[in-house]
Amino acid sequence: MLEIDGISKRFGSTVALDGMTFTVRPGELYGFVGANGAGKTTTMRIALGVLAADGGEVRLDGRPLDAGSRRRIGYMPEERGLYPRMAVGTQLRYLAELRGRSAAEARAAADRWTARLGIAERRAEDVQRLSLGNQQRVQLAAALVADPDVLVLDEPFSGLDPMAVDVMSEVLRERRDAGAPVVFSSHQLELVERLCDRVGIVRAGRLVAEGTVAELRAASATELVVDAPQAATGWADVLPGVAAVRVTDEGTVLTLADASDTTLGTVLDAARRTGPVHEFRRRRPTLAEIYRDAVADHVPDLRRRPGAAA
Repeated sequence: MLEIDGISKRFGSTVALDGMTFTVRPGELYGFVGANGAGKTTTMRIALGVLAADGGEVRLDGRPLDAGSRRRIGYMPEERGLYPRMAVGTQLRYLAELRGRSAAEARAAADRWTARLGIAERRAEDVQRLSLGNQQRVQLAAALVADPDVLVLDEPFSGLDPMAVDVMSEVLRERRDAGAPVVFSSHQLELVERLCDRVGIVRAGRLVAEGTVAELRAASATELVVDAPQAATGWADVLPGVAAVRVTDEGTVLTLADASDTTLGTVLDAARRTGPVHEFRRRRPTLAEIYRDAVADHVPDLRRRPGAAA
């Protein structure tokens, strides 16, 4: 289990992290999402010991991280962290040996992961000669080549084509299923929604929402889609229990302050008075919509706490 506990970090007058706290459990895929500059990369660098925190603690299996335990973590940075003029196979073997593998083990691991990630034929090529997508595959191989207990990946899907995304997703699921805590950041929220067991949303150096996608949806305001083509604009604006109204391609989308049967009945009756109603349904927000709400300044902290209702 990887625990990020109350981490703080300043760069001059800029607060990069303000009590960042979350846990990635064994056998869990954890999506770490936020805008550029929100604190994701700083958190990961502190976890790996690349940066020192001003306060707080990072623990692995209940113990503070040290140089030895950090060797158990496979890290994939967002920026290219490879030697551009070194051949792929040579580089992966070197990195595996740095992490304590024998020469034979390192060679076998390099061969296995380059084959698994579809770059076996590139082993003799220098990294700088590869496409950006293939460089990204080599970066993942570098994170995996020493068979780490934990994976920390910063934007691992950046620059990948759809087939490579499928391969990367399958590998992360395999590591999760083998019991490893896996945390990755990404701006591809549809992919995070599909892959992750839990999601943490960060804003201005703090975690402001956390949970499974289902839990985050349950904590979000209830929305109702009403498709009444003959309705005039503004028909729902003053209905009791309706907090907001917007018109989309789906129809009129109502945000409900009160999702009781009485409110639903009132809305349906009002819609029917405008003419035929083709659709009337609750709407489940996407992770992208939950994310936009969570990073808005007015939204309260939605993190699930011990004992909170599901």
